[in-house]
Amino acid sequence: MPRAYAPLTRRGIPLERDLRVLALGSFANRFGAGAVMTTSALYFTRQVGFSAAEVALALSVAAVVGILVQVPAGQLGDSHGPRRVLTLFMVGAAMTSALPALARTPWQLAALLALLTLFERSAGSVQQGVIAQLATGGRGVQFKAYLRAVTNTAIGLGSVFGGAALVVDETWAYVSVFVLNAVFTGFAAWNSTRLPDLPAYVRLEGEPRLAVLRDWPYVAVVALTGMFSLHFFVMELGLALYISERTEAPPVMVAILLIVNTAAVALFQVRLSRRADSVEAGARALVRGAVWIAAGFAIVAFAERGDATFAIVVLVVGSLVHVVGEMIGSGGQWGLQMGLAPHERQGQYQGFAGLGFSVIAVIGPPIVTLLCVEMGETGWLVLAALMLAVALASVPVSRWALASRERYGVLTHSG
Repeated sequence: MPRAYAPLTRRGIPLERDLRVLALGSFANRFGAGAVMTTSALYFTRQVGFSAAEVALALSVAAVVGILVQVPAGQLGDSHGPRRVLTLFMVGAAMTSALPALARTPWQLAALLALLTLFERSAGSVQQGVIAQLATGGRGVQFKAYLRAVTNTAIGLGSVFGGAALVVDETWAYVSVFVLNAVFTGFAAWNSTRLPDLPAYVRLEGEPRLAVLRDWPYVAVVALTGMFSLHFFVMELGLALYISERTEAPPVMVAILLIVNTAAVALFQVRLSRRADSVEAGARALVRGAVWIAAGFAIVAFAERGDATFAIVVLVVGSLVHVVGEMIGSGGQWGLQMGLAPHERQGQYQGFAGLGFSVIAVIGPPIVTLLCVEMGETGWLVLAALMLAVALASVPVSRWALASRERYGVLTHSG
């Protein structure tokens, strides 16, 4: 049996030590993040007294910082040893995780969130390179699929803890969530020291410091996978607004559909990503995923046509169809992003790959709001067509990228 298809876990526990370490750190890190995600907006608006617009502005400032640091952080990991740099960034994240709770002006909040984001996004960028280097033999997609299932589970459980703080609705309860996140992030930082001490990459004379920026085929692939990521914001933001403003379904359906999505990913992500372990297989998986996603969008589009019962049934069916495509498509994205990157510069390349998602995180919300809410049924069908077009375009672009690796100095990619 090829190593890429060998069993990854036994009774849900990874067989390989490196993946067990990564999974434990990811669980701890995202458990605290899930708790903060559930409570932070209400804490800053109801307890501190910021307006929703002020909180949104602070988050936008932090998002821009995240975009700026991803590629340099990945390059720093490559050149100074990925595991060591990861630990340093994780320590920084732990030390700054609770600081936003101290903000008393919007600009203090923006500054503290930006500082935290600098460490968090940098650590995330370096970790993607660590995963790609540890998961050799075409196993990168399997590793990322398992870790995504773990993080979804952790966020869901963390949200339960955050929900308890919402029930208490006292300042001390909200602040305790920020402190909890700092403690769990600190544990994740210590846990990262248990990973292998990967060697630093020595840049050759005359080689550009950020070679990925000159790798035009890879840039094109990242642009396409970034556009494909728009579907995440459709289901997280667009669906919630669509339910509340254009359908008869009760608002609680937003939470129910989120739980369904989280559970599905936790249960089936590894299985549905299993055969996207190369560039060509990744492109095919992206197309298959897009078909499911487009079908899910097309089904959801009809939710505004009937009463509450009709809307609930349509939303559940559409969301289930979508999440199948989400899991298949995610495997395809990882197969492309890791398979085309040089093994020794995975930090730089995976940091750049993350830019696609980060840019969409900035420009996606207004696009999603326009199509899902303002245009309604027509907008959902436009999004379905867009997903198909992006995925189909990835097939020839990925072939071009794979055929031109040597021309761009990438000689150690896994293909």
